[in-house]
Amino acid sequence: MADGDSSYSQQLPCVFSPKSQQYLAVCAQDGRLRIWNTDSKTLHQEYVPSAHLSATCTCIHWGPCRTVKEGPQRKKRKSEAGHVEEKADLLAMGTVAGTVLIYSTAKGALHCTLDGGHSGGVNCVHWHPEDCLLYSGSDDSHIVEWDLQTGKTRSKWKADRAAVTSLCVSPDGKLLLSAGQTIKMWDLDSKEVYRKFTGHSSAVTTLRFATTRPPDSSGLYFLSGAVHNRLLSVWQVREDGKDKNSVVSFTLTDEPRHIDLVTSRSKDQAVRLAVVCKDGQLHLFEHFLNGPCKKPLSPSCTVQMSDTKDSPMPIPLLAAALNAESRAVTLAYGNYLQPVIEKVDIQTADRHICLTRNVQTTLSLSIASTLSKVKTPITNSKSKVLIPGLPGHQAPVTGTSVATEKRKKDSDSKEVSIAERLGEIDLQSTASTKKESKGTPSLKTDNFAVLLVQGLESHDNDILNKVFQTRKEMVINNTVSRLPLPAVLPLVEQITKRLQGHPFSAVLMVRWLRAVLMHHTSYLSSLPDVVSQLGVLYHIIESRVKMFHKLTKLHGKLYLLVSQVATNNSTNKVSDVDHTAKLVYEEESSDEDEASGDERLLDEDSDNWEEEEVMEDDGKEGIDQGDEDIDNRTDSKENGEEKMEHDNESEEE
Repeated sequence: MADGDSSYSQQLPCVFSPKSQQYLAVCAQDGRLRIWNTDSKTLHQEYVPSAHLSATCTCIHWGPCRTVKEGPQRKKRKSEAGHVEEKADLLAMGTVAGTVLIYSTAKGALHCTLDGGHSGGVNCVHWHPEDCLLYSGSDDSHIVEWDLQTGKTRSKWKADRAAVTSLCVSPDGKLLLSAGQTIKMWDLDSKEVYRKFTGHSSAVTTLRFATTRPPDSSGLYFLSGAVHNRLLSVWQVREDGKDKNSVVSFTLTDEPRHIDLVTSRSKDQAVRLAVVCKDGQLHLFEHFLNGPCKKPLSPSCTVQMSDTKDSPMPIPLLAAALNAESRAVTLAYGNYLQPVIEKVDIQTADRHICLTRNVQTTLSLSIASTLSKVKTPITNSKSKVLIPGLPGHQAPVTGTSVATEKRKKDSDSKEVSIAERLGEIDLQSTASTKKESKGTPSLKTDNFAVLLVQGLESHDNDILNKVFQTRKEMVINNTVSRLPLPAVLPLVEQITKRLQGHPFSAVLMVRWLRAVLMHHTSYLSSLPDVVSQLGVLYHIIESRVKMFHKLTKLHGKLYLLVSQVATNNSTNKVSDVDHTAKLVYEEESSDEDEASGDERLLDEDSDNWEEEEVMEDDGKEGIDQGDEDIDNRTDSKENGEEKMEHDNESEEE
């Protein structure tokens, strides 16, 4: 459960959860956090930080086990009330940007982000065993004490002249070990140096307390490991203060990468130690810490892994965790993309153990396998295949170039430097056209292949940028096909790096990647470590494919919203109708209008006269005269109507 330090080694952070070893946390090269379940051997959770490309993870450390509320649960019985199960929940991750991310496995999401404490990349993180405190060491040579309840720094102090590369808190929570090249022990109450130790000649990557005894009894021991050092040193904290040199050392086959131990609580109990080295071997130690030991101690048992092929190849071990109660060891081996987790009972009576396992190093992709009628060729078992790039292949691989013969003929001419040659080449123009004059130099794909190899060997970004700017499919395919085989992997690394940049450059890099897969897939598949070489590229493609499905759903929703807004705007425009008359027709004769007006008045008057006649019985002269006038008017009305009807009939005819 030691912290992997990627800034001083190429190993990825890989650590088991405390106590039950239920989870294995692995941080990939592209910044993804993957948590594997050791019981079911499956991927439990996957988390991609928002700044995983610019602020990759450098170290991870599990927090102390605690009781976690995971939603509604059944009501417990009285017999189960006193028993509360504690699980590993919080996981701290230090990043290159100087921030610390706290991830919760119960929530399956980010718990909080600790920012503003460091001005450099975080190299190590370590939890306090009891309180909600976290300690982090950085390249800025400072140690920061974080309070997780508030998410802010509680204290900060300078620990060393150089970067702080490793931290460890004592089991009682009173002392803190920090190391760059020298090791210092701090009193956490006063934040002052309690003891100083000589340390190592290189950067210390591992610090672990080996005993739980108080420091005043001369029984407190801790061990340390460093880069490029094949020894684990054990230090004793003595009462008299004469503890500058190590008292015990353990010999290893390579520098330590992952360390787990079972602490000693008394002098009668031995310390059990499991160390995974850089070469992929596991070394087991068991020793009683009781004073100095002059002779370096060799491991009691060494474990190696290999496959079951005719010519077995070693399988690297990634991490190991000891069980405090039994002799079982939990192993993680294979590759970081899909590690294999297994619990093994190892008998320490044998000094060297080799475990053979059938591990498929290919990625677990769901590909529909179809039957084919192609016969597999029968090969001789004694034949040996030599591949460029593998040990045993002595013939140098050179790219075929047509221009070499021409240069031999024109040996008297002056050589042209790379800068002048780059100045003459216009990558925007076509590769070769028929309309060019005979005197002007034409651009050929030979020059692209030569320039690309020179740019890959010298890591010159100017040359690579000018070569990668071409958009011609034919030029790209011919250039990639003429590349020598040793330049294929550096080209894939450059393509992977540029795919993570600007989207416009990624569009160009996809064409180059497609050309590489078309021409050099057979060579890439023959490499033994192709999974580790193409791991980052696989992660990028996988994340882009997952994002593509989300973008298509978003595109459909946005299209629906835009179409609805367009229809609403069109209906609003139709509802606004102009009620003003577009055409007004006026008749020429005004006599009919006057007659129609008289008719309306006469109708109203006639109604009134009829009512008066019904109400009054007496006849008067004025009334009789009014009746005569009405009769005359009605006669004229009838004459007028007849006249209008005749006029209408004449018009219709």
